[in-house]
Amino acid sequence: MHPSPRRIIWGNLRRVTPVSRVFGADRGQPIDRYYIEFFLEKYCEDIQGCVLEIGDPSYTTQFGGDCVSSSDVLHAQAGNELATLVGDLATGEGIPENRFDCMILTQTFPFIYEMREAIRNSYKALRPGGVLLVTLPGISQISRYDMDRWGDYWRFTSASCDRLFGDVFGENNVDVATHGNVLTACAFLHGLATHELKKEEMDHVDPDYQMLITIRAQKHGKPVRD
Repeated sequence: MHPSPRRIIWGNLRRVTPVSRVFGADRGQPIDRYYIEFFLEKYCEDIQGCVLEIGDPSYTTQFGGDCVSSSDVLHAQAGNELATLVGDLATGEGIPENRFDCMILTQTFPFIYEMREAIRNSYKALRPGGVLLVTLPGISQISRYDMDRWGDYWRFTSASCDRLFGDVFGENNVDVATHGNVLTACAFLHGLATHELKKEEMDHVDPDYQMLITIRAQKHGKPVRD
């Protein structure tokens, strides 16, 4: 006989609508951004030389600083005043090859249907020895902004990331890590913010509840410096 389960007190979370529909950005720092910034801080030494980022250069500036000699911003459509390149990762159109020492692609691949092609084109855009820093959602709500514009297609696991990036970069050149646990996943789905959880709760990792996956992938070859 199994003991009777303890009664769960749901409190304010017994609801069928989230606390926030914008990932908690209206309450403070979104929980996934805590893990994204932890990852970029860990690999900040890779953010140097010629760096590409998607949408805006905020992480390039924050984590690369004076080590960045050239900063490019990629956007899929014209009209972004911060963009220095308008191009398509899925086709490679508008993206130079063998140019970048580092590419920061945070929460980008879920919105590209031709994901495998996008990974291959990212590889081509790197110089020999260049590093791709990627973050991907595991457990996450739909991004309505992106769904309504170009589509929100994919969620990931550590196993899928090992294969997707290992097939292109080589398995020995890819480091995959997971972040999150059942508490942070539930909080993230409800749209709570980082400050509403304790640090030890945020930092606990349960590989069965992969809220965010991070990948460092390095192109083979000897680094080239200008």
